[in-house]
Amino acid sequence: MDAVMVTAIAALASSPLAAAAAVYGSRIAGRAQREGNAVTGFSNLTDQLQEERQDLRNELAAMRAELAAERAENARLKALVTQLGGTP
Repeated sequence: MDAVMVTAIAALASSPLAAAAAVYGSRIAGRAQREGNAVTGFSNLTDQLQEERQDLRNELAAMRAELAAERAENARLKALVTQLGGTP
């Protein structure tokens, strides 16, 4: 066998190996990208949920303040009715 023949055989043998390595490498890269997208998506979802939770807390605080004001008004009106001689 001369050097040209050995080189040709080596090239033919290495081509399928290189193709298999490329396919395997792209599978790993695709998996890593999907996992990265999942982590990013989870992070975004967590941020959105925290913002919604803060909005709900603010709304709850406003509703509690409104309820306290209405209870105070109710107590004032009951006292006024009693002062005027009525029964609340």
